[in-house]
Amino acid sequence: MIKTYSVIVKVITYFFILLFFYAAISKILDFENFQVQIGQSPLLTAYAGAISYGVILIEFIIVAMLTIPLTRLSGLYASTALMSAFTIYIFLILNYSEFVPCSCGGILEKMNWTEHLIFNVTCVVIGIVAIYLENIIRNLSRRKSIYFLIISNLSGIALVIILFISSEHIIKKENNFTRRFFPNGLIEQEKRELDSDFYYFAGQDLTNIFLGNITRPLEAKILSKNLSSSSDFKIQLDTYVYLYKNLRLQIKLPYYYLHDGSVPVIFRGIIGNPAAENISYKDAYFDQLAVLDSTRFVFRTISGKTKAFTLGVLDLNDEKKVKLHPEILKKQMDGIFDSDGLLISESDRQRLIYTYTYRNQLILMNQNINDHLIQNTIDTTSVAKIKTTTLSDGRKKMSAPSYRVNKLQAIYKKYLFNNSNLMGKNESQKKWKSASIIDIYNIENHTYVGSVYIPDRNHKKVSGLIITEDHLYAIIGTEIISYGFRESLLKTLK
Repeated sequence: MIKTYSVIVKVITYFFILLFFYAAISKILDFENFQVQIGQSPLLTAYAGAISYGVILIEFIIVAMLTIPLTRLSGLYASTALMSAFTIYIFLILNYSEFVPCSCGGILEKMNWTEHLIFNVTCVVIGIVAIYLENIIRNLSRRKSIYFLIISNLSGIALVIILFISSEHIIKKENNFTRRFFPNGLIEQEKRELDSDFYYFAGQDLTNIFLGNITRPLEAKILSKNLSSSSDFKIQLDTYVYLYKNLRLQIKLPYYYLHDGSVPVIFRGIIGNPAAENISYKDAYFDQLAVLDSTRFVFRTISGKTKAFTLGVLDLNDEKKVKLHPEILKKQMDGIFDSDGLLISESDRQRLIYTYTYRNQLILMNQNINDHLIQNTIDTTSVAKIKTTTLSDGRKKMSAPSYRVNKLQAIYKKYLFNNSNLMGKNESQKKWKSASIIDIYNIENHTYVGSVYIPDRNHKKVSGLIITEDHLYAIIGTEIISYGFRESLLKTLK
């Protein structure tokens, strides 16, 4: 009987040697991909670097322990504990993860996650059998064997649970620039070819999306949200005597607005009526404008006192129409390039967001911009990495290539979609070069939600974004594309 037990133990030992050695070698041969997979794990993202090396090292140590007869029993304890850790990891993936990632490669690449779970549980069971039989062969205390089994396996399980809880906190609250991608989070549904690449999103209503055109500012394009139908809308201004440089269209129901802050002028018209009237002229110079309501606006300008970017409120019904708030945008160097950013508004709760272009900050403001809160994006660029030169006439110019952090943003209710320009830890450089990265933030509880890729089209990247309840629309080159949210992402957003 002892001989039979010995054969069984050897077979199980050789099985674990083969399993862990093959697994370790497979990871080494495709280490970059393995590290990326760990980085996109919905449980261990924050520790991808350490875990990617640690797992390989542990697997080699276990192989060595199993190979040496003197340490074979310890190797069996370690094998069982490691498989228990893998088992609880898969259990958490299937039951507590925000999404289920793609199956891993290597020896188990043909298995789905449920089959992985069954395989791992089987490995734990045969490991326990081998330990039991080895103790009989060596005439060791079975009680001690049970204690060691319980302690080692619970330790492996506890370690994974602790890493999971800690990783979730780090990723969502104290992110060290590690992204978590929703696998295939966006599903391309419809696309429509545009006649040029000068279009931009001007707004939306319940059934339509409105596009403005940089080169034809008095023409708007109205698209149904399924992109199946399109119509053009021409705008007639009641006064056209100004030398317009940058007329831009915005939609905020029931009105549309045309504005050019270099003149400065604001026109307003009712959607469906081509006639737009001048409602503001020379009240405030600006280069960005966000509409609050039919007579109130938030704008960005250059302060005559500080010579730096400043936010202000324009209220056409107030005796003092313009109120500047120089305390909001924080100067780091020159007050222009280092404070550059994009101002957008969210209609439902009258919130405004200013996202800095060259640093990892965004400012959440109320409609009067007298109450604001600074939040951070997940990258680590807290100080703008720019170099400027002051010309003899006092103008400032960028004197070195810029280190752009955030490119463009869109908001829907409490979620900010931010097109980041930087590659995070443990990401595929090939993927990063061929797609635009969209990071999603919950601005109400100040957390990072996750990221998605939008693939380039004809070597063009995303130039415009707009979000609806269950779709993301992107302008890429001369195309507008609608993407549905995959169930894992949609469930998170709702």
